[in-house]
Amino acid sequence: MTEPVLSVTGLTRSFVQGGVTIEVLRGVDLSVGPGEIVALLGASGSGKSTLLQAVGLLEGGFGGSIRIAGEEAAKLGGDGRTRVRRDALGFVYQFHHLLPDFSASENVVLPQMIRGGTRAEADARAGSLLTALGLGHRLTHKPSQLSGGEQQRVAVARALANRPALVLADEPTGNLDEATADVVLAEFLRLVRGEGSAALVATHNERMALKMDRVVRLHEGRLA
Repeated sequence: MTEPVLSVTGLTRSFVQGGVTIEVLRGVDLSVGPGEIVALLGASGSGKSTLLQAVGLLEGGFGGSIRIAGEEAAKLGGDGRTRVRRDALGFVYQFHHLLPDFSASENVVLPQMIRGGTRAEADARAGSLLTALGLGHRLTHKPSQLSGGEQQRVAVARALANRPALVLADEPTGNLDEATADVVLAEFLRLVRGEGSAALVATHNERMALKMDRVVRLHEGRLA
């Protein structure tokens, strides 16, 4: 039996505000199989972003187990977590967070160079991904010269640049108008499936969630 790319067991997270403990995650169990695209559906404030931050190894303070590509996060130090984020994970956010002084291609090349790839290989990979997303004619354009939908396509290409086992996407089309969001989501799903990566996509949009392989619902810190 193939091991899940992501396995979360008994995940908890709480904060103290004004002397009051607020439980954001209350024992979440979740698994994502290889190549599976799972929608994490929930209203604003339901804990979706907190769950993705935990799975992305971006914050500490969580209870429970997070296992990514066969490695238990609790057993990893800072360097180990950085390695897992670099080698096994890709990230797409609601806001693209592209480097403004770099071209579309350079934004996709950079994570590959950080991982140790050659410039020639990184350029070829960036060109291939961006062309697959309809941006082959925009490789040298900087983010300020691209539309919102084009910028988010670059962010998708960047997330897939290092062939991650798991892509984490937090409201990836939430900053786009409905028509553009539909196009970008369709291209995202097509490319992720084509690359063979798994994905966990947080959204509050049920119509979009139903386009994915499986939907899990987060309500008051628990998966329904």
